[in-house]
Amino acid sequence: MATIEQNLTRYAKYNWPAGGEGWSSAWGGSEYLWCGTIQPRVQHFLPAKSALELAPGYGRCTEFLRNFCERLTLVDLVEKCISACRERFAGDKRLSYYVNDGKTLPMIAAGSVDLVFSWDSLVHVESEAVRSYVAEFARILKPDGAGLVHHSNLACFKDASGTLTIPNQHLRAESVSAALFENWCRESGLACVAQEIINWGGPHLIDCISVFVPAKSARVRPNRVIENADFMLEATHFRKLAADYKLA
Repeated sequence: MATIEQNLTRYAKYNWPAGGEGWSSAWGGSEYLWCGTIQPRVQHFLPAKSALELAPGYGRCTEFLRNFCERLTLVDLVEKCISACRERFAGDKRLSYYVNDGKTLPMIAAGSVDLVFSWDSLVHVESEAVRSYVAEFARILKPDGAGLVHHSNLACFKDASGTLTIPNQHLRAESVSAALFENWCRESGLACVAQEIINWGGPHLIDCISVFVPAKSARVRPNRVIENADFMLEATHFRKLAADYKLA
C-alpha cells in the first residue's frame, strides 16, 4: 500500500522517459490509447465547457482531451508533472495548472466543472485519498456534470484475513474496489451509472473505469457493472494498427 507521501516521492523521482509515453506502448502510442480506448468511453460527455483532469502526469491524455474543452484544469500531486505540462502546452490559454495535496481540490469552485477525468493514475491511490476525492467531485461538479475515473479494483482480491490472493504486479492500490468506489459516490451525493471492471497487463480484473453523475442528475440510471476480461485485447488490436499504419 502506498501513502500519498510515498506516491509523491516515487513520481517526483521518476525520470519520465519519453514524457511517460511508455505507459501507452501497449496500444502503440497515446493517440491509439485515446482514440481507441478512452474516447469511446468518454465521448458522451464531450465537448465540455469546463473539465478537470486529475493526475495528468506529463500530459499524454491532456494532449487529446484539451481539444474538447473550453477550459481544462490540470491538478497533480507532483510539481514536476505540472511543470512539464506547463511547458508542453505553453500558449494554450484553455489550460490552467495546480499542484495539490493528493486528496483535495480547494482551487476549484463548487459547481463549476462539467467533466472530471482521470486515467492510469488513481489506480495507485489508496482508499483514504480516493474517498476524499470522490467527495470533492461531488462538490465541484455541475448538476448535469459527469466523471470518468480509472481506479484500482485490487481490494476484491483479498481473503478473509485481508491478505492479497494475487501478486500486486502493477502497484495497484490494495484498499480500493469498484464496489467501494460506488459506495463512496453514494455517500457523497453522486451515483455511479457505469463501472467496467477490467484486466490490466494480465488475466486478473484489477482495475475499474467508473462513470458517475450527481445523484439528482437527469442522467442517473441503475449502475451497469460490466466485467471485461478482454480489455487488454483492445491494446493488442490498436498496437497492431499502429504498427501497420503509423508513419515515422
